[in-house]
Amino acid sequence: MHDITAIREFLGCPTPEAWIGWALEHPDVLLLDHAHCEKKAAATALNLMFRYVDRPELLDALSRLAREELLHFEQVLGMLRQRGLTYGHLTPSRYASGLRSHVRTSEPGRLVDILVVGAYIEARSCERFAALAPHVDQELGRYYRFLLKSESRHFEDYLRLARLYAGEDIQARIDTFRTLEAGLITTEDDCFRFHSGVPAQAA
Repeated sequence: MHDITAIREFLGCPTPEAWIGWALEHPDVLLLDHAHCEKKAAATALNLMFRYVDRPELLDALSRLAREELLHFEQVLGMLRQRGLTYGHLTPSRYASGLRSHVRTSEPGRLVDILVVGAYIEARSCERFAALAPHVDQELGRYYRFLLKSESRHFEDYLRLARLYAGEDIQARIDTFRTLEAGLITTEDDCFRFHSGVPAQAA
């Protein structure tokens, strides 16, 4: 399995065991929301490319990232179909919106915070793939292990770009979002999603 030590150190907490149990009780939602997450990740990268057209490092890194996320979206769609599941609408979790609600509104703070949030979303996705891989069926476990390398690179890309464009030390902002992200992961959620917290009855 790809080494994700740096990601575990970056995150403020591991995925709670209660969430893993919840995921295993909702395998269809897990796969469906995974597909939505891949599509949203590609859309986020493309939106940043449209907004920040004068940032060559961003354009290069996020163009590659968007292609990979769309490929993963296609792969997960294929797995859904193989399992007789239909891809459709799904309400999002509070996770991404909960992080983005703390993004600064003026530049360059806005861009830096969006990139830091992107790093946390990619890092958590990677950590959850690793946490789930030993517990899901063989095909899905193999696929989650396959995703670890690309997802960890996406985390590194977002963090590198955030530091590049900040023009100053951003550790305080990283720490702020670290606390916020851990709070979203360890507190109650009423409905299961790939990035949800723990089930309400287990919190």
